[in-house]
Amino acid sequence: MIRRVARTIYALSLALGLLGIAAGSLQAAGERQVIVLPAEGVVDNVLAGYLTEGIARAEREGAAAVIIRLNTPGGGLDATQRIVSALLEADVPTIVWVAPAGSRAASAGTFITLAAHIAVMAPGTNIGAASVVGFGENLTGDIRRKAFNDAIANIRAIAEERGRNVEWAVSAVEQAVSSPAGEAVEMHVVDGIAATLPDVVAFANGRTVTIAGADVAVATAGATVRELPMNPFQGFLHLLADPNIAALLFSLGSLGLVYELINPNFVTGILGALAVILAFIGFGSLPLNVGGLLLIGLAMLLFALEITVISHGLLAVGGVVCFALGASALYTEPGSPTGPDVSVAFPLIAAMTTTLAAFMALVLLTVVRSRRRMAALALAGYGAGGSSSLAPGTTGQVRSPLAPVGSVYAAGEEWTARSSGGPLERGTPVRVVAQEGLTLIVEPVEPAAAGA
Repeated sequence: MIRRVARTIYALSLALGLLGIAAGSLQAAGERQVIVLPAEGVVDNVLAGYLTEGIARAEREGAAAVIIRLNTPGGGLDATQRIVSALLEADVPTIVWVAPAGSRAASAGTFITLAAHIAVMAPGTNIGAASVVGFGENLTGDIRRKAFNDAIANIRAIAEERGRNVEWAVSAVEQAVSSPAGEAVEMHVVDGIAATLPDVVAFANGRTVTIAGADVAVATAGATVRELPMNPFQGFLHLLADPNIAALLFSLGSLGLVYELINPNFVTGILGALAVILAFIGFGSLPLNVGGLLLIGLAMLLFALEITVISHGLLAVGGVVCFALGASALYTEPGSPTGPDVSVAFPLIAAMTTTLAAFMALVLLTVVRSRRRMAALALAGYGAGGSSSLAPGTTGQVRSPLAPVGSVYAAGEEWTARSSGGPLERGTPVRVVAQEGLTLIVEPVEPAAAGA
């Protein structure tokens, strides 16, 4: 089933991609174009595939130039190298534009920006911080030094190839140097500042770039600007790499699995498992902290225990605290100079923690009321001396399907119940055959017998 669904999704995404290529080719046949590729968020393999294919498509269509509108905190080393290689080997003029205002080209974004033929930044943006304090602290001295040397050699080669400030590029890795747009232009890290897309097109027009060893004049004047975003399937997969989305999926998925254990119904279990799997797909591109992950898991365990253990709310309070701490420490420092420096947004942590606390308060209120009601029934004669609360033979009706655990209505009250045989649907007449604690063991009876 899962394989068939995966094949269907892949076929649909492929069809969408082919339709887009066909439409773009027909449009490109009659006019010269500048293709814009939006690149936002963590640099993962999805983004790398999208950008490399976008550059290849621009080459096939004979585009005047391709513009990558960049805003990233960094990303994976392999994905970064794929994008850098595509930019260095491109047969079409490539422009990286760090935009809009407030954006950044950090870590992996620094490598990508320096690798373009033309690099421009919007006002209020910054570039750099291609290393972080503490990088490689869990590695031995030799391995850490080799990793640094490799990153330095890589960014040095990129800067030399594109004629940019080599000293600044090296310092971005060695000392995590970061520069705003104006300073980056003054230090010859990027070529200029452009606030809008038309400004970028105008800035690039007439500039000379080197492609395959030959000088080529960029001719973007009069070209049609066309944006090619990710297809829906790529956009969905790339969205999973958002640190907030991944954290939310893991939290909701874990809560769904816990609810499935408490009240089996298959729906919450399947949805919860799917959410956790999607979260781990996103975690693959993020600097995950296993300690934070375990704290969130411990929180869910404490929530589950609160339902069955009388702790007067202490387990629930401990679970809320563990969840808040785990969400705050879910991501660690990057493990490479291209890695993203990310964290779960504080408003999201506050919202999730508050929601969980309110949910557990509601659950605790329901549990307390149920226990008080059971105690009142015992004092009223149901279960005097520690015997069963309801005498065997008492009849009732299924309120919540027994599969095998649900609830029945008997003796004027709703009880937790378990079927002694197979599953029972809502409305089925039943008879009490035994009781385990506060759970009735029931069996189905004929309607005539139930009314006797």
